[in-house]
Amino acid sequence: MGLRPRGRLGLIIAVTIPAYNEEATLGEVIREIPRKIDDNSTKIVVVDDGSTDSTAQAATDAGADLVLRHKSRLGLAKTFAEGLAAALKMRADIIVNIDADGQYDTHQISDLIKPILQDEADIVLGSRFKGWIEQMSWGKRIGNILMTRMTSLLAGTHFSDAQTGFRAISRDAAMQLNILGDYTYVQEMLIQATHKGLRIVEVPVRFRKRTTGESRLVSNLPNYASRAGLTMLRTYRDFKPLRTFLAIGGVLFAAGLLVGVRVIVHYFETGLVTPYVPSAILTGVLMILGFQAIFLGLIADMLRGNRVLLEEILYMLRSENVQESKSGK
Repeated sequence: MGLRPRGRLGLIIAVTIPAYNEEATLGEVIREIPRKIDDNSTKIVVVDDGSTDSTAQAATDAGADLVLRHKSRLGLAKTFAEGLAAALKMRADIIVNIDADGQYDTHQISDLIKPILQDEADIVLGSRFKGWIEQMSWGKRIGNILMTRMTSLLAGTHFSDAQTGFRAISRDAAMQLNILGDYTYVQEMLIQATHKGLRIVEVPVRFRKRTTGESRLVSNLPNYASRAGLTMLRTYRDFKPLRTFLAIGGVLFAAGLLVGVRVIVHYFETGLVTPYVPSAILTGVLMILGFQAIFLGLIADMLRGNRVLLEEILYMLRSENVQESKSGK
């Protein structure tokens, strides 16, 4: 699919900032963002996810080009997706997402977009673990590592920091992504991107100490892990339905055989199953469930073709909208 950045100069770089109750830090983050990067213009989009403080006003006062507000909190995934859509409407060639808490160094945006400008990547991740971390609790550090390993496993490629909120996306890649979750986007985006053949690279970044408040997303690690893990499994299921249901069906079928071994042995020895009736029933139930799971996988694999077709149509519509915006500017 086409529409890669048109050279190194004269591009539009949209910086999207999802924000929730970040009035204390958001203004400084916006003011730190360079308005020109190698003669490429920068636009700043803030999506206020139903904040109860003056986050939206802080964004306006600091000079954000566009401030979008949710009446109630919809979640980071939907906020991120809305930022992508707004950036595409601005005809952005590259979209950079950064958190509103000031922990990422905005001056490293130029490092982040460089692989895209050189046509070496479609998505670039700012890796804290390849770079420098001023402060991160051991709980969050271990959580990040475990979630990154799970994302790498489901994506089929290695990441050092799949949890980073500092990432750059080419316009073409952004038009191919369809974020469906309602909690967090970081893992879903990468699993989607790898299964769509998009090129992903990591660059080292600095991660500064948070100076005010606490993380709005990862305040409860077990809750975050369970909800993010469910999102990852759903995303993998959608892209690899046959493999997913074959694995489930195979496990159930194998469990049924394992339980039924002594029933079968006893039957051949005595011609009876009377002492093992519960085991025989359980064997039958597990094997039937295994067959059903495999059958569901075959159906889901057929439906996957419809999903691919719909995503291609959506991509073409987005491409046409961008071209119309360019011609009508």
